[in-house]
Amino acid sequence: MSEKHPGKRICQIVKLKPEYLEEYKECHKHVWEPVAANLKKYHIEDYSIHYAPEFDLLIATFKYTGDDWAKDGEASRLDEGNFKWWEMTDKMQETLVPGSTGSRDKSGWWVNLEEVFRYDH
Repeated sequence: MSEKHPGKRICQIVKLKPEYLEEYKECHKHVWEPVAANLKKYHIEDYSIHYAPEFDLLIATFKYTGDDWAKDGEASRLDEGNFKWWEMTDKMQETLVPGSTGSRDKSGWWVNLEEVFRYDH
């Protein structure tokens, strides 16, 4: 029996174009099955997205439970199960990654944030 990896928490941000707020919320009420399946496939759990309207920011947090975040992140980026979803959602967003052209871009689309404090009890 294999032991489950303890996990790594990840937080990312991207700007939301405010005119897409309601559409963005609506599509996330009905996440497509291939997209949800890929979260599990690439060891992502406890995924949530929050919206900060005063900054037009989407803030995503999740727990990665695999052994190689770089490898799984790259595999996810190349997984066709995500392509149409990202085509839809990327048009609603504005990246903060200089020069990025979309979620399939090797440089990333969402900015990864450094964790500076954590309290677990």
